[in-house]
Amino acid sequence: MSKTKKILLIILAVIASAYALLVIVRMFYFYNLQKTEEQVAKIHATKLTLDDVMGKNLPPDPGADADKTIAGVDANQNGIRDDVELEIFKEYPNSAKTRAVLLQYALALQMEVIQPIVNTETVTEVVREQSRAHYCVGEITSRDDIKKFLEIGDKLHGFVENKQRNTLDRQNARKDFVQYVGSYSESENEICDINLFALPN
Repeated sequence: MSKTKKILLIILAVIASAYALLVIVRMFYFYNLQKTEEQVAKIHATKLTLDDVMGKNLPPDPGADADKTIAGVDANQNGIRDDVELEIFKEYPNSAKTRAVLLQYALALQMEVIQPIVNTETVTEVVREQSRAHYCVGEITSRDDIKKFLEIGDKLHGFVENKQRNTLDRQNARKDFVQYVGSYSESENEICDINLFALPN
């Protein structure tokens, strides 16, 4: 075989290898893109319901099982950790509006431990939902007195955050989670999942 033919064969082999590699890379890219899109859709579809707010499907007390895993127990499968859900009802039995905003916040915070971390985009979408829920908490307090508004907001946010991140493992999971957050703008969706004005109190 002549030297020219050998060089041509080598060039063809390199081109074929490069093409095969490109095909494989593109397959992984589209697979990851589809997986990301599916996960983002799932994140945005996770919403609080009126039945959750009114306690129509309250879970049993998980007892000691509540803290055995980072995700905890969600027997009624509404995306809110059962012990946190029950604490909100215990603390605010007579205010559906307060339960609505706190349950939405708890639901959003729980996403960081039950939604798989696919990549920065999915983590960032969870954080956008948390930000939306954070703002929703402020919707039940008058802004006439800003100092009081901030105090009440801090109290309500702190109530859920302390219940949600009540173990060292959960606190560490939060630190691991936020490492993947990218830059983002606020969600364009309605701040609250539930129409607060339609609630009785």
